[in-house]
Amino acid sequence: MIGSAEKKVISGGERKRTSIGVEMITDPSVLMLDEPTSGLDSFKATSIVRLLKSLADKKGKTIISTIHAPSSEAFYYFDRLILMADGFTVYQGDAGNVCMDYFRNMKRFQGEIPEFCNPGDFFLKALAINYPKI
Repeated sequence: MIGSAEKKVISGGERKRTSIGVEMITDPSVLMLDEPTSGLDSFKATSIVRLLKSLADKKGKTIISTIHAPSSEAFYYFDRLILMADGFTVYQGDAGNVCMDYFRNMKRFQGEIPEFCNPGDFFLKALAINYPKI
């Protein structure tokens, strides 16, 4: 029993995983997910990302997902990456070899990603827009 809007039977994380499972029942070739890891702890979120990566690699699925704050471990399961700022795409390409020269040319930051820094956090900080824009 999963429950209803009035009666909560399962946790938010269980509900999230169930909704992903329901989407996968029809065996789609393309799976589009909006924030499949939101509300999950780091372990469960990484498990979901690992499962999606496995589906892409072993079953040839195309997985498209928005993830606003991936853990550093989850980040390394991504094949391709689209980074956006202020509604515009600022990077699209290989997630494993994000082009640091591209960002240096934007004058957003200098240097390399620190050794123990979460790449997602690093790019979020580098692409942050301070409002109101001047």
